[in-house]
Formats: sequence, C-alpha cells, structure tokens
Amino acid sequence: MSTLLTKKKAAIFDLDGTLLDSMGVWLEVDRVFLARRGIALPDDYAAAISPMGFPAAAAYTKTRFSLPEDEASIMAEWHALAVDAYANHVGLKHGVRDYLTSLRRRGIPFAAATASQAVFYLPALRRLGIADWFSSITEISEVSRGKGNPDIYWRAAEKLGREACDCAVFEDIVPGVRGASAGGFYTIAVYDAHCVNPELLRAVCDRYIFSFSELFADDVF
Repeated sequence: MSTLLTKKKAAIFDLDGTLLDSMGVWLEVDRVFLARRGIALPDDYAAAISPMGFPAAAAYTKTRFSLPEDEASIMAEWHALAVDAYANHVGLKHGVRDYLTSLRRRGIPFAAATASQAVFYLPALRRLGIADWFSSITEISEVSRGKGNPDIYWRAAEKLGREACDCAVFEDIVPGVRGASAGGFYTIAVYDAHCVNPELLRAVCDRYIFSFSELFADDVF
C-alpha cells in the first residue's frame, strides 16, 4: 500500500466489475457451463479464474474438473454464452459515466487494463457510448503474467506516457490490487456485489469506494 503524497495525473481502470456491471454475467456463464456437465459451481471458482486470461482460465478449468474437452472448446463455449450478454445487457456501475465525464473535462487521461477480450467488452463500451473515451485498452494477452503481477498496469502506464507513481489503478479484485501495488501504483478498490473476499480487498488497497460518486467530494486527481 502507498500514500497519496501528491495528486495523481492519470487513471487506469479495470473493466469487468470495476466500470462494467458485468460480474454477474460471468458467474452465470460459469454456472451454466458447469451445470451442463453436472457440476455445481464451487464457491472459490470465480475468485480463482478472475485474474486469468481466457487461455489460462480454460486450462485451469480443464485440469480442476478433469474435463475431456480441450481448452479451445471450453473457450468457445464460454464465448458463445457471454457475447450476447455483453452486446445487449451489460451496463455501467453506479457513478461511472459521470466520473469519466469529469475526468475528460479536467483533461485527466485514462486507460483500461483488462483480463477480458475485445469481443466482449468493446460491444458493451460502444453501446454505452464510451469506447473512444479511453487513451488505450491493454489486455492481459499483451503481457506474460496475470493480474497478480504489475505487468499489465506497467504496460497501460507506458501507453499513457506516465510513471506508476503518477497513476491510480481502479480494481475490484484482490490480485489486481496486489499486482498494481507491487508495481508502485496508488490503488483504489471498487465495491462489487460479487466480490468473494471484500474484507481482504479493503485491507490491501489504498482506498476503497462503494461508488464513483464518492470521488467528487474527495478525488485523487
């Protein structure tokens, strides 16, 4: 954890569960996928795969449940279940649009760092009218390690032309916060109803918010 010694100059946002109210979609994908195989959704499964990209999550799932399908088939099924939900149903979390609008008005650049894939998040961002608001979007496939490490946030900061110490990272999962903290970023954890370990999330971040509207009275930029 770090101290906010000076105001930050740029923001890096996770997408799922942080800006997009989408974690329920993935829980439903997980539930349906496993139910088709007669497997109940384990309580720890979502937390285990949330920091992983698709290939790593598919490999983990295949191994954990001894599935006969290959990773490509697993990912294809997840893909089919999720695409429609993102394209037509996923919305923004409370206060997000107003907060991003405020950053744009103040000239604060912001980027996204996500373990998701463009085929999911881009239709949602376009439908919501904010796809072109981001300076860049960095996917986990661009780096060699998952969100428990700082690599993706360093890459996003590099694209913004900023040092880690100048950026605030917004995340909704413990591995993401820990990875960003390890990279020298100021971390803001965002409440999500689907978070499986909220107490630990609050303990490891620099700041915790229930809604982006809280930042209008006490912002970090």
